[in-house]
Amino acid sequence: MGGVQEQTQHEDSHNSNKSNGCENSFSSQSHPTKHEKTHDGQKPYQCPECQKCFTHKSSLIHHVRIHTGHKKYQCTECQKSFSLKGLLTEHERTHTGVKSYQCTECQKSFSLKGLLTEHERTHTRVKPYQCTECQKRFSLKGHLTKHERTHTGVKPYQCTECQKRFRLKGHLSQHERTHTGQKPYQCSECQKRFSHKASLIFHEKIHTGLNPYQCSECQKSFRWKFCLIKHERTHTGLKPYQCTECQTRFSQLGHLTRHKITHTGYKAYQCSECKKRFRCKFHLIRHERIHTGQKPYQCTECQKSFSLKSSLALHERTHTGERPYQCTECQKSFIQKGHLMEHKLTHTRDKPYQCSKCPKSFSWKASLIKHEGIHPGKKPYQCTECQKSFSQKSNLTKHEITHTGYKPYQCSKCPKGFICKASLITHVSAHTGERPYQCTECQKSFSLKGQLTQHKKTHTGDKPYQCSECQKTFAWKTSFDQHIRTHTGERPYQCTECQKTFAWKTSFARHKKTHTGDKPYQC
Repeated sequence: MGGVQEQTQHEDSHNSNKSNGCENSFSSQSHPTKHEKTHDGQKPYQCPECQKCFTHKSSLIHHVRIHTGHKKYQCTECQKSFSLKGLLTEHERTHTGVKSYQCTECQKSFSLKGLLTEHERTHTRVKPYQCTECQKRFSLKGHLTKHERTHTGVKPYQCTECQKRFRLKGHLSQHERTHTGQKPYQCSECQKRFSHKASLIFHEKIHTGLNPYQCSECQKSFRWKFCLIKHERTHTGLKPYQCTECQTRFSQLGHLTRHKITHTGYKAYQCSECKKRFRCKFHLIRHERIHTGQKPYQCTECQKSFSLKSSLALHERTHTGERPYQCTECQKSFIQKGHLMEHKLTHTRDKPYQCSKCPKSFSWKASLIKHEGIHPGKKPYQCTECQKSFSQKSNLTKHEITHTGYKPYQCSKCPKGFICKASLITHVSAHTGERPYQCTECQKSFSLKGQLTQHKKTHTGDKPYQCSECQKTFAWKTSFDQHIRTHTGERPYQCTECQKTFAWKTSFARHKKTHTGDKPYQC
């Protein structure tokens, strides 16, 4: 009889350790009482500092240490202190390397039971935590807590240095390093240090050269998964991010974030040197290099330096010959995406850019800007040396070189140098006799494509340059420019020897020989 009574008492101990209303079981008799409070929503323990309430007294004690900063548990190995004993126990395993919790599915081991529980959900796909606002589900409670702040806007973590607030503690920790300059993560290969662990992980892949993520469409490989995801959208055309203001869609979240600022007009980033403001921080950083002259990106092949990483990437393709952007219509490849977009218009014959002064239209905006320069009027780009003005910035840049005497393009056959690459090509053809561009109408050949384009006008009779003063038309811009001077009286070419001025460059060149005594033509 005594044995039956003992068995009955033992069975009651199992039943008493079950929580009413759910199937959870507990090893301790006090645990069901604590657990039942989670069902009825009781939170009898309140923090006197911030009024936050807790279900269990132990949770309140742990929380209070956030306010007091009390960390009573210290690691004997590295003297780091913790507010909770459990956190110390977890930390100590980083020294011992003990991983006592093993996944039965894949045998991966973990130092913490919580990490094993989280990992097992990658096999089961269980997502027990659901947002009551949008019904999105999460496998981890911490992820749900972080997500809920996107709805409430709560930013509980504040920087004591500048009072900036953050939704996540990790973001605050990263931000604080901008004040301290701390870089705790070091590359074992080159000793470069980083303030964020993610930055170190990204960096380490540079040494391994591994590109483990491959596009199934074109076989291009990437170091990082997020780069592959972005790349795949170029094939699918997927643009998952939509602006709620104007419904424009974007393939990347960063592009949408930058776009949203265009609606507000807010420019949060200001240059301390010239007070110019920018919407994006990287635009400010790029702008500041104009003042500092900094060019941090260097080509390993020729040591040329660039202020922008994108400029270096484009430059490197001149060494590798890489042309990643291919036309699906004719298979022609291009170094830059913009060049491909411009090229595609040659297949569609679309000319969306129209001149406001005349009926002429263009496939490319750059062509329209160049064309607008033929109409007399605005010349916003002025040389600080001689005050000559130009309608295009590129023409001013070329002109400024004439003052420095710098001739970057040198002939390999003779010591002669040139300011423009086109002039060098024309000169080299005098040595080689090469004239690769042939007119299909009369078979005349030319060393430059531009020369052939100008020549073709003699067959078509096309005269796109018209004088607004007398309506006379011209086939070539040089002839047009010279004609305009007959109306304006402009004489831009001045002899440094006698100060005489000339309207045409050829007249100026002939005059200079009267001072030098040069007589190049022999009978």
